[in-house]
Amino acid sequence: MSAAAEALKAEYVDVLVVGAGISGIGAGYHLQNECPDRTFLILEGRSDIGGTWDLFKYPGVRSDSDMHTLGYKFKPWKAEKAIADGPSIMSYLRETVAENSLEKHIRFDHLVTTASWSTEDERWTLTVNNNGEQRTYQCSFLFMCSGYYSYKGGYTPDFPGAENFGGQIIHPQQWPEELDYAGKRVVVIGSGATAVTLVPAMAESAASITMLQRSPTYMVSRPAVDPIAQKIRKVLPEKAAYAVTRKKNMVRGEFFYKQTRSKPEKVREMLLGGVKEALGESIDVEKHFTPTYNPWDQRLCLVPDNDFFDAVKSGQASVVTDQIERFDETGILLASGDHLDADIIVTATGLQLVTVGDMDFLVDGEQVDFSKTWTYKGLGYSDVPNMISTFGYINASWTIRADLTSEYVCRLLNHMTETGTKVCVPKLRHIDEFMPERPWIDDFSSGYMQRMMPLMPRQGDRAPWINSQSVSKEQKLIGKADVDDGVMQFS
Repeated sequence: MSAAAEALKAEYVDVLVVGAGISGIGAGYHLQNECPDRTFLILEGRSDIGGTWDLFKYPGVRSDSDMHTLGYKFKPWKAEKAIADGPSIMSYLRETVAENSLEKHIRFDHLVTTASWSTEDERWTLTVNNNGEQRTYQCSFLFMCSGYYSYKGGYTPDFPGAENFGGQIIHPQQWPEELDYAGKRVVVIGSGATAVTLVPAMAESAASITMLQRSPTYMVSRPAVDPIAQKIRKVLPEKAAYAVTRKKNMVRGEFFYKQTRSKPEKVREMLLGGVKEALGESIDVEKHFTPTYNPWDQRLCLVPDNDFFDAVKSGQASVVTDQIERFDETGILLASGDHLDADIIVTATGLQLVTVGDMDFLVDGEQVDFSKTWTYKGLGYSDVPNMISTFGYINASWTIRADLTSEYVCRLLNHMTETGTKVCVPKLRHIDEFMPERPWIDDFSSGYMQRMMPLMPRQGDRAPWINSQSVSKEQKLIGKADVDDGVMQFS
């Protein structure tokens, strides 16, 4: 089909949002309220909203951030528990969609496969798979809110002998809806947030459950109900109480992160002290809960109401720190020579990350290699026109940055309306051409991020070519700085 014929059959809106998870729903709210002159649609590859919270169905699935910051800036979290389970988060998202009549803007089962920009036409053309039928959409501005991992499947290493195991091997991203693990022996491989969530949830009915880790992860216990937030609610109206609690948690979170950078040993001592207090003397904390890296070199694991620690301390669950030699018919043989008997093995071994959605991008017919671009404020890409993407914080709640990015997009679009411009593109200045290169995210050693870094844009040594991952800095860099900064070029 010719480009002219393709254009005739394409549906056009001013803004296309890709993804109807937390980021995409928030984007819809902001576009509707702050850019009422712009038409928009949200294209969602799945048959429901929610993204992560609709995809993951494993036992105990919950937030690993408090809902006063994982919730939207514009919609108070009303439930008592600040550390919320997956169904509660889905209810919150459905409320957000219903209260703002956003469903009329969402096209479900619309999986975007290609996005192609034409400078001549000043628009993006998106190829979409709608239940096997190809559809075409066009827009002036593309807002990517599809997250950072592939929905096709999670990451599982090649375990020798896995084909010989006589039981079930399950990745949490593909959790079987009717899995019966009652009375079964379960081994969970991994020590991140998913493993720490699964173990206490499954321990209640499994015959035995073991978390098998290659190395320990930092863990911190927090009450599921925030007692300070409850007190604030008693003296302030709902919206004001939520705003104060949200600000408190943002400031506290950033302060703690800065302490991990400036005083890692002190923070390490504090975190390990909390673990020792929770587990008592019966568990070898040095072996099983003392990481080799500094706090926040990898993401901390949140343990609400001590649930994981209680399961281990009571003997309902156990932790083994060892290397996997191979799987066999009845379980896992370890490098130490020990054997873990299992009926079910859960590989909580991480995600398959993607750069900007699981799709192809072209600019004037040329494939975009994002690793050759420079990040613009952590949300744009050098020489890629009329496109912004949302990527949350690794050291704070995702939604803080999602809200900030949506507000920026609206300011950008409104500036273009006011100035009569149709194209915006981040361009290197002469003084930027020889910047030293840094990875897109500094000082974060988690395997899932390290596997992704070679595919991501580069970071420079000066604004706006940085991805600071700092809430306070980005309140200024993204939230308040003039969109017409001499780097974002308008035409």
